[in-house]
Amino acid sequence: MNLVRAAATVGSLTLASRILGFVRDLLIAAILGAAAAADAFFVAFKLANMLRRLFAEGAFNAGFVPLFARTLEQEGKEPARTFAGHAFAVMSVVLAMVVAAAELAMPALVRVLATGFAPGSERYALAVELSRLTFPYLMLISLAALVSGVLNGLGRFAAAAFAPILLNLVLIAALAVAVLSGSSAAHLLAAGVLVAGFLQLGMLLSAARGAGFPLVPRWPRGPERARLLRLWRLVLPGALGAGVYQLNLVIDTWFASHLPTGAVSYLFYADRLVQLPLGLIGVALGTALLPLLARQLRSGRGDAARHNFDRALELALLLSLPAAVGLGTLAGPIVSVLFERGAFDRAASEATAAALAAFASGLPAFVLVKVLATGFFAREDTRTPVFVAALCLLANVAVILATIGRLGHVGIALATAAANWLNAGLLAWLLARRGTLEPSPRLRRRAVRLLLVNLGLALALWAVARFLPASATVLGLGLVIASAAVLYLLAVQLCGAGSLEELRAALARRGGEAAPAA
Repeated sequence: MNLVRAAATVGSLTLASRILGFVRDLLIAAILGAAAAADAFFVAFKLANMLRRLFAEGAFNAGFVPLFARTLEQEGKEPARTFAGHAFAVMSVVLAMVVAAAELAMPALVRVLATGFAPGSERYALAVELSRLTFPYLMLISLAALVSGVLNGLGRFAAAAFAPILLNLVLIAALAVAVLSGSSAAHLLAAGVLVAGFLQLGMLLSAARGAGFPLVPRWPRGPERARLLRLWRLVLPGALGAGVYQLNLVIDTWFASHLPTGAVSYLFYADRLVQLPLGLIGVALGTALLPLLARQLRSGRGDAARHNFDRALELALLLSLPAAVGLGTLAGPIVSVLFERGAFDRAASEATAAALAAFASGLPAFVLVKVLATGFFAREDTRTPVFVAALCLLANVAVILATIGRLGHVGIALATAAANWLNAGLLAWLLARRGTLEPSPRLRRRAVRLLLVNLGLALALWAVARFLPASATVLGLGLVIASAAVLYLLAVQLCGAGSLEELRAALARRGGEAAPAA
C-alpha cells in the first residue's frame, strides 16, 4: 500500500464530492437562504451527522480498522471476514435501538441541540419534523462506514471515498424536484438524506462483495465474542472522545441559536468551505495512514511506520498551510462569488466571510489532528485522545464566553480554531514523550521553510484582496487562486520546502512503500 497514492485516491474523490457539495450548498443558499427553514434543516442534518461521526467515523472505525488490519495480517482473510460480519450484526442491533429511541425523544433532542429555537415556534416545529426524517440515516451511514473500514483495511479506498458523492447527487436532485414542483425544499432535502443512506450502504456492500469480502451478519458466539469485546473496549473510549468533539459542535450550535436568526446558517456555510481542504487533505491522509500504520506495526516494521508518519505530517503542512492562507485572506471574494445570489444577500455574505476567516486560522491544526490521531489509533490506544478532547472542549467554551459578546458568531468560529490548535499541540507533545513522534531533520527543515513561504503568500494575497472588487467574478477569482497556486509551488520548489519530483515519483509508484529518507 502506497501512502501518497492512497491519499491521492481518497483526496481526488473527496474533491469531486466537495465540488458537488458546493453546488448543493449554492442551491440551498439560493432557495432557502439563511431563513427559518434553512436553520431547521441544518439542525436536522447536523443531528444525524453528529451521531454518525460518534458511532461510526469518530469511534467505531478508530477501534475497528486497527483490529481488522491485525486480524487480516496475522490470521488471514477468513477470520477477518468473520470478525467483520460479527461487528456488522452487533452494530446493526445497537443502532436500531438508538434510532428508535431518538425518534420518540426527537422534540427533546432538538431542544438540547438548539435551545434558542423556542418550543411552538416555526423553526422548532420544523426542526423536529425534519430531524425525524433524517435520523434513520444514522444507522445506514454508520453501517456504510463499517463496510468502508473493511475496504480501507484491504487497501481499497475508491468505493468508500465515492460514497459521499451519492449523497450530494441525491440532495441536488431533491432541490431540483422542489423547484420544479413547488414542494417544500426543506422536506425534500430531509427525505433525500434518507434515500442517499440506502444507496451508499448498498453500493459499499456490493464493493465489498466484489473485493472477495461479502459481509454476512453473524451473531458472535462462545470464543468468537472475545474479539468483539476487545473491539468494544477500544470503541467505548473512542466514543467518549468523539462524543466530546461532537459536544463541541452542539455547544457551538447552542450558542449560535441564541444569536439573531441566520447565525447557525452563517457558521454552516463557512464550515462547508473549510471542509473542502480538510476532506481533501486531513481526512484523505488519516484514512490512508491508519490501516497502513496498523499493519506495519503489527508486522514489526517500525521504521517504515515512522517514515510514513513523518511523510504524512510533511504532506499535511505542505497542503494545509496555503489552503488556510487562501481561505483567510480571500474569504470575502470567495463567499461573495459562491453564495451571494437569490435569498443570500450582501449582509449574509459578509457575516459568512467573517466566520470563514476565523475558521481558516485553525485549518492546519485540524488537518494535523487527523494525522496525529492515527499515531494513537494504530497502536489501539483510543483512550488518550479522550483526555485531550475533554481539555479542548473546556478551551472551546472558555474562548466562546470570552468573545461571543463582542464578536457574535465569529467568536464561535475563533473558539473552534483555538481548540483545534490546542488539540494538535497536545497530541504532538504526548506522541513525542512516548517516542512515537520523532520528526526527522528533513521534516523540521521543510516545516520552517514552509512557514516562511506561506507568510509571503499571505502578504501577497492580502495585497491582491484589497483590489478585488466586491462583485468579483468566478473567472477573476479563479485566476487569482490559480496564479497563487503556481507561485506557491514554484516557491516551495526553489527554497527546498518540498519537491514536486518526489510527489510525482510517489504517485507513480504502484506498490510497496518508500524507503525511509535519510
